[in-house]
Amino acid sequence: MVKNPRIKKGMPRPRPAVLGMAPYSPPSAGRAGKLRLDFNENTVGCSPRVLEFLKRTLTVEDLAVYPEYTAARPALAAFFCVRPEQLLLTNGTDEAIQIIVNTYVDDGDEVIVLRPSYAMYRFYAEVAGARIREIDYRPEGLAFPLEELLESITPATRAILIANPNNPTGTAVSLMGIEKILKRAAPAAVLIDEAYFEFSGVTALGLVENSPNLFVSRTFSKVYGMAALRLGCVFSHESNIAFLHKAQSPYSVNALAAMAAVEAVQDREYIQNYVAEVLAARELLAVGLEALGIPYFRSAGNFLLMKLGRRAIPIRNQLREKGVLVRDRSYEIPGCVRVTVGTREQIRRFLAALEEIW
Repeated sequence: MVKNPRIKKGMPRPRPAVLGMAPYSPPSAGRAGKLRLDFNENTVGCSPRVLEFLKRTLTVEDLAVYPEYTAARPALAAFFCVRPEQLLLTNGTDEAIQIIVNTYVDDGDEVIVLRPSYAMYRFYAEVAGARIREIDYRPEGLAFPLEELLESITPATRAILIANPNNPTGTAVSLMGIEKILKRAAPAAVLIDEAYFEFSGVTALGLVENSPNLFVSRTFSKVYGMAALRLGCVFSHESNIAFLHKAQSPYSVNALAAMAAVEAVQDREYIQNYVAEVLAARELLAVGLEALGIPYFRSAGNFLLMKLGRRAIPIRNQLREKGVLVRDRSYEIPGCVRVTVGTREQIRRFLAALEEIW
């Protein structure tokens, strides 16, 4: 990717919003064969039932025709305990964010995001030409800034985009806090992105029925181990979903992703076992960091944010040389590196590598 492209003579000129954006370039190359503790993915893969199902049922015709969602939507709606009309399948959570912004935000409209948080909230708001208002997580413990957020909401606010729990801080807002935001923000669209719900146990999904401005998203890229298939869901009042559907490409979700998701949610034992393993490994990681004297932030997700100070990037690089990948976040939280929590065996390997260079 060209980081600073030039407009040459005869080339079309991009919109001002795009010209002013910084490109998003995740360090996704050269990860094969390494311990992947950098992108908060499932570190052991999807349920074996998913691959077995695809191998057993996939036909050449399935790949030759445009996808249908008549089986996937009701099956997933039943799993998430909503009506099919309250659910929209999306190409990852990213498309859910994009569709919500495209549906409700015009050029110059105000969008509130928190800082630091998932980069795609700001990304899609910037592409839309929105006026972005950022609310910082509280410096002490990176706690959710509920009062600051409530005070920032005005009649000009068109959308509020929140990760709960938040990436990369790991901190969360309570269900009571979400209800306060929904009430204060009406009729602005409020997205609660629950990519890490399985590790926190707190969900706003039960509020969808009686909260006309609430949107909740989930992903199959984390606990379900299907990041490569790019599948997400967004839930809201059925009238909102109908509007989102109008703003979505009709075949943006591929057929394999839809088929795999139906099989993935049926293997509840796999999901429960993986979550239990990650929660145990998260405690192991916390204890290990404390033993090394490394400060960190408590997390409700499948990751921890370590405070490494000036050595953050050198340690990230040295770990990579040892085959262990972690994510530098010092560009937005000085001196901090994020570690994905996998299995206890993987965390022991990480701690052993870290101890050698610490």
